[in-house]
Amino acid sequence: MKTTVSIYDFRQAFHDAGRANQFTYDGLQVLFDWIEQLDDDTGSETELDVIALCCEFDEAAPEDIAQIYDIDLTDLDDPEDEEAVLKAVLDYLNDHTMVCGTTPAGDIVYAQF
Repeated sequence: MKTTVSIYDFRQAFHDAGRANQFTYDGLQVLFDWIEQLDDDTGSETELDVIALCCEFDEAAPEDIAQIYDIDLTDLDDPEDEEAVLKAVLDYLNDHTMVCGTTPAGDIVYAQF
């Protein structure tokens, strides 16, 4: 038996599991949209497992990701240029893992590795 999950249900599931602060409101939208697109592309149906999603995915600012994964930003013309940092971090993540997308605030939702 299958239940279709709306974005409201998705966000509520994180709240009910005590993981409401794991992702931002917009971060959950990015993750939800990415999972829906994955299901459409593969013809599969992803089971909603909040704990597994929290273990597999993360949301962080590009600067924080650069620090966590020790991404060298010294080659950038201006290491303070937010667009350049975002591009460098996205390039790194795309080479090493899956990027779900970015939020309007500029955070990146990605598969941890």
